[in-house]
Amino acid sequence: MRNLKNMLAAGAALGAIILVTPAMAQDQAGEATAAQEPATGNAIIVTARRQSETLAEVPTAITVFTAESIDRAGIETADEFVQLTPGVTIVTGGVEAGDTQINIRGINGARDAESSVALVVDGILKTNTAQLNQDQGTLRQIEVLKGPQGALYGRNAAAGAIVIQTLKPSSVLEGGIKVSAAEDQTYKASAFISTPIGESAGLVLSGSYSTTDGFYRNSFLDSKTVDDAESWSIDGRFVADLGPSTEIDLKARYAKFSGASIAFNAAFALPNFAAVNPAFFEDVNDHPFDFYPNIRPTNNQDTFEISAKVEHEFDAATLTAWALYSEVNQALTADGTSADFARFTFPGATQDSLDASAACFASTASLTGYPLNQPTFIGTVPTPFIFDPANGSTFGPYSPATCDGTQYQIREQSDISGELRLASNGDEAIDWQVGAYYLHIDREVGVSLGADLGAGITEQLYNPPGSSNPTSQLYNDAFSTDVYAVFGSLDFEISDRLDLGIAARYDIENRSVKSLVPNVVDPFTGGPINPGLAFGPIADQSQTFKQLQPKISLRYAVSDDINLYANWGIGFKSGGFNNQGSAAIVDAAFNQFIGTNVLIEDVFKKEKSSAFEAGLKGELFNGRVTFDLAGYHTTVNDMQFFEFFVGGFGLLRVVSNIDEVELYGGELNLNAEVMPGWNVFGSVNVTESEIKENASRPATVGNKSPYTADYTINLGTQLEQPVTDTMDFVVRADYRITGPTWFHTVQDDTSPTLFSGLLPDSALALPSFVGDADYSRTQRDKFGVLNVRAGIEADNWSIIAFADNLTNKKYLNEVIPAIEFGGAFLSPGALRRIGVELGYTF
Repeated sequence: MRNLKNMLAAGAALGAIILVTPAMAQDQAGEATAAQEPATGNAIIVTARRQSETLAEVPTAITVFTAESIDRAGIETADEFVQLTPGVTIVTGGVEAGDTQINIRGINGARDAESSVALVVDGILKTNTAQLNQDQGTLRQIEVLKGPQGALYGRNAAAGAIVIQTLKPSSVLEGGIKVSAAEDQTYKASAFISTPIGESAGLVLSGSYSTTDGFYRNSFLDSKTVDDAESWSIDGRFVADLGPSTEIDLKARYAKFSGASIAFNAAFALPNFAAVNPAFFEDVNDHPFDFYPNIRPTNNQDTFEISAKVEHEFDAATLTAWALYSEVNQALTADGTSADFARFTFPGATQDSLDASAACFASTASLTGYPLNQPTFIGTVPTPFIFDPANGSTFGPYSPATCDGTQYQIREQSDISGELRLASNGDEAIDWQVGAYYLHIDREVGVSLGADLGAGITEQLYNPPGSSNPTSQLYNDAFSTDVYAVFGSLDFEISDRLDLGIAARYDIENRSVKSLVPNVVDPFTGGPINPGLAFGPIADQSQTFKQLQPKISLRYAVSDDINLYANWGIGFKSGGFNNQGSAAIVDAAFNQFIGTNVLIEDVFKKEKSSAFEAGLKGELFNGRVTFDLAGYHTTVNDMQFFEFFVGGFGLLRVVSNIDEVELYGGELNLNAEVMPGWNVFGSVNVTESEIKENASRPATVGNKSPYTADYTINLGTQLEQPVTDTMDFVVRADYRITGPTWFHTVQDDTSPTLFSGLLPDSALALPSFVGDADYSRTQRDKFGVLNVRAGIEADNWSIIAFADNLTNKKYLNEVIPAIEFGGAFLSPGALRRIGVELGYTF
């Protein structure tokens, strides 16, 4: 309820700011505008329901960015327009390229599961979550839809959909180039050319390049190894008329990324250790970020895709058919996490164990007294402090010593999909569409942990004993998925003022998994290299997930300028498979060892949500003010949630299910034209959430939905004023406040940790409760980021100065609590970056 009060206060402030402005210019004409979109003098046409209609006619909350606002706000990728969209937050880039989770109104895309947000580009549904935050070409319009969109857009649209349109070739030759330079050796360039080919065809070619040294440096290696990145892409689009009623649209793109990965520090949550050092019980928001890994983290990603779409218009309907092939391969290397649990510390019976221990002792001896983030320290011997309190070390993850080992991960996915759809041409009182969809996915995922012998990482999943980087733990699985779906919709114009829409889609997902881990021995522990093999060979598995996704929507025109709307729908995300053996590891390492009751399965369940939304949208003062007010309620069953486990076994990434989560809230958008060329805009969203049932972690019932900000507030203004007959001065400012956010189901809670199990038998001989963790300090504080752009625009050139995060606000990008580890992994948000941008078009 406190959040609802915040929303009312913020809404009142927005109303006071914006609704007084029409009095300054009531006699000046204007038209309705989209959320955060300055008045253009024309109604905005959207394709949210897979048909062209005005924004006011869409019976749902939607944020639209047209070509002008995309350019003025400097939008290139998803993280940039998400920050301008109320009720939507994003976490991206902390672990690896393509690792993106978008949260819409409390429904989050769990890492390592399918996305909760559909990405549709030029009418084609993309199927790989790694593509969400990539450059999609020459952007011309972006629509962000909220609430379940599966009835129209299919799988993985439980939270919403992002519908993008890129430049389509026309009969006119046009092109452009844009370059920018900013701090941290940050350079970007993009260009496009659109040319007609004969009288009935056209071609668009575009490309982009970016590079940056990043904000942070590795203090141990003294180099740009933390968040540097380089990427480039090239896109082609060929459109031709094959006759008076038939059009073919061919697209291809290739993109490449190389840079760093896993830009994380660790913060501990062990209050009983704080008597020795207060840093053992740290507020994550106060953590000072320094980076010391002795392994340079790397990340490489290659993307290739090609698609073809054909549209043929009959007298009363249009037939659309498309096919897409996509391939995304990525790999990362990084320092390990296993230092404090002695995985590579003590000499053992094998030569690999002796070699790893010797390397660990040698690196520790050279680093004794080296200054690290508190409470990490390096004593005279590399053993964890709980085994040798006088001389031991507390390395933490990603240390400069070799004692924490290495990690190498791959994710390779190829898929082919296609759709056939027949839809009415929109000339009658009833609009309809029917269609069918097919998708096949092949994916291989591998996570390999190895000993660091000082020779770096050998980039292959299995390195045998006696090699320079012997593997000690391995997850490697091949996943195969076949998706079949049929769908249809009817939209009735019941009267001049009342519209009814009914849509439904039925999805069947057949999934299978095969373990590729060889049945070999871990050369350090003597057990199997995957703990799941301790119970025998890991059998192949298959599972089928089915779901009907209906949606009903109503729109009533109160007047020519005001619309009431309501909608209800079912959202669906398929279940799937964790790396095989995950359940066995969690049970042995935590439930049996320290007495927890964490429930992790090798097969995680499908996610199903039921969402209701009602709202009011329209315009006032002859279109000078537009508004959109909405309220919503969503119940999510078996919400998919990412869990990260760290211990003496190494690391483990899994997806679990939260049995039931309730979400409800409200949203307000306001825009106003103060005078010709000057617009102000703002929005506020408040989301209340509660975990109602959670068999995976029963103690978390009553807590909030993870990754869900309590509220978001956006305030902005855009000014365009003539300087001469051919030049305008333009300014745009956007200020985004993101409310407090929990990133785990465990919040104001305590939990036993591995320290709880180790302390009673250590040299300290302390009671187990001394090692228990308290996670009340792992909530991200609210923060505000101000972005400003200002400069001169002429008919065919521009020069713009920009400042991202002008006030240099320090905030957290993500907090990943590893509950039984006794702490959390933190990645920092972007700092201030000032630069200049030059553009030229013809």
